[in-house]
Amino acid sequence: MKTQKELHLNKSIFEEVSMKALRIMLAAGALTAVAGTAFAADEQVVKESVYAFPSYLSPVSVRAEVGTTGYGGAISYRVNPYVGLSLGYNGGDISWSDELKIDGTKYDMDMDNNNTYLNAEIYPWGASQNTFARSLYVAAGVGYLDNDYGLTKNVGSNSLVKVNGERFTTSATQSAKIDGTMSYDNNISPYLGFGLNAPVYKNIGVFGEVGAYYTGNPTVSLKTSGDDQIIGSNGNTLESAVEKEQRNIENKSKYEWMPVAKVGMSFKF
Repeated sequence: MKTQKELHLNKSIFEEVSMKALRIMLAAGALTAVAGTAFAADEQVVKESVYAFPSYLSPVSVRAEVGTTGYGGAISYRVNPYVGLSLGYNGGDISWSDELKIDGTKYDMDMDNNNTYLNAEIYPWGASQNTFARSLYVAAGVGYLDNDYGLTKNVGSNSLVKVNGERFTTSATQSAKIDGTMSYDNNISPYLGFGLNAPVYKNIGVFGEVGAYYTGNPTVSLKTSGDDQIIGSNGNTLESAVEKEQRNIENKSKYEWMPVAKVGMSFKF
């Protein structure tokens, strides 16, 4: 028997993506340490280009990046020491196994990202003599988000699963499945972030950024199949427990931000 449920998983998505963001933030911190070491060793070397490019390309740089919104890149134009513009794209398929947790239930999640963004980057210390200070910026802009996430939870025989705080145990002849999709379809979302774009050797630099899109609530469709009439510890069926979880989560609408964290390498012309 299959039934269709619509729910907003805003809190759970926020928490799980936040954990991914934290891991990438740690990677960004490591890159920052590397950059700082390079600055201390020889600040002058990062000011000299090893290549000869036309002067009109001097404000232009490109970068490759990977993070919680996929992988991709951007092209940037430095208007003046204090302001830059970046146009970029992040996309691709990324799979997380047992990473989305809802009231103790862990789901597999397959992400299909398709994000285009345009940011203004403000460098408060853009004219500083300190190379590290010059590399810090605040990003503000807008993104076009068209992301689809697949959610799956397989409950095999002789297994225990927790849904909406209730425990369900399958017998040797029973199995069930909860699956569905989550989407940010054609969503125009404002963005705010903080980053580091630090030269480390001549034209080469490291890049790291953390921030968040204001997306509103993602729409999620879940369905149960198989032995979804098994009885849980509180006397409810698995099917009805999912319905109750739906009603609980639908009432929590304050988690409307999608965290972003990404790192990468840049090349300045």
